[in-house]
Amino acid sequence: MRSILTFAFAALRCSALFCASSLVCVSAVAQAKIPVKVVVVTMFEVGNDTGDMPGEFQHWFENEHLTHRYAMPAAYHDAMMNEDGVLGIVTGVGTARAASTIMALGTDPRFDLTHAYWVIAGIGGIDPKTGSLGSAVWSDWIVDGDMAHELDLRETPKDWPTGYVPLRKDKPYEQPRTDENGIVFHLNTQLVDWAYNLTKNVALPDNAEIRERRRSFAGENAKRPPFVLRGDNLSASTFWHGKKMNEWARDWVKYQTDGKGTYAICGMEDTGTLQSLTWLDRAGKVDVKRVLVLRTASNYDQQREGLTAAESLAETKITKYSAFLPSLDAAYRVGDVVVRNVVSHWDVLKDRMPDGAAK
Repeated sequence: MRSILTFAFAALRCSALFCASSLVCVSAVAQAKIPVKVVVVTMFEVGNDTGDMPGEFQHWFENEHLTHRYAMPAAYHDAMMNEDGVLGIVTGVGTARAASTIMALGTDPRFDLTHAYWVIAGIGGIDPKTGSLGSAVWSDWIVDGDMAHELDLRETPKDWPTGYVPLRKDKPYEQPRTDENGIVFHLNTQLVDWAYNLTKNVALPDNAEIRERRRSFAGENAKRPPFVLRGDNLSASTFWHGKKMNEWARDWVKYQTDGKGTYAICGMEDTGTLQSLTWLDRAGKVDVKRVLVLRTASNYDQQREGLTAAESLAETKITKYSAFLPSLDAAYRVGDVVVRNVVSHWDVLKDRMPDGAAK
């Protein structure tokens, strides 16, 4: 059986030939779209895509054999694809780069993304109340942490818990909440259920260094070996850190989701990615109900016992993240279970989502 890529290449060669009828040429080009089964979205790579210190993309590039390169001059990174119909992309760090790269991919005429599943897989900082270093978090709610008013804490009223104020409000957490487009994204919970149940028993890497670091945090979940869990995602391009900021994150997610979401992990790019996917869905180019967001814990989002927030932040600049490599491994291990399942059952999953995941 010829691969989907071989078929697409043949169609593209046909479209380049001189045609007596322009309608025939247009038809050939339309049929040349490369069908994509899964898009794996990562946010950064340390150096090269292979052969050096890994970033978020390298495990996917190597283990999925993403050997077919498609130049993407309007995006941060070229699109890479394998024979199975899995496409990998790197968005670049930050919401702006993520939104731009996903929009460039979604509007690229070479790809048919209308049936594709999306696995957004990256690392982040976890709330020790909900999880531990190296753990993997599937999220239902993705909440933006950038779009707001802000006052310096030295100039806020003494009874305010934070200087962060929702858009078009006069004080923190003022009700009724403004339903501002682009601040809150709710994924297909049934699909998240399916992904979580499929992966909840995946064994995640652990080591002596992160076992030692876990002992410095209070709470049962913070001390557990790495595990797969459900929890919600705060996406902000500002790298924040500390117990007080953690309190804000918990409250902000609760407020923006009307009490339905529970903050678990933070990242930087996911609202940018989801904003583009939402508009691409509106344009009929993707199905936003087929999107999953997975973040794995490279660090805790606050200082351990005995350190100030500033000391903890400085420490990450010296030693980086104690679970950096295990979290990269975990993102691939967990996410790839979903990718392989979609590819293996494509004859069914192309036209309908997994049992219980239709919405």
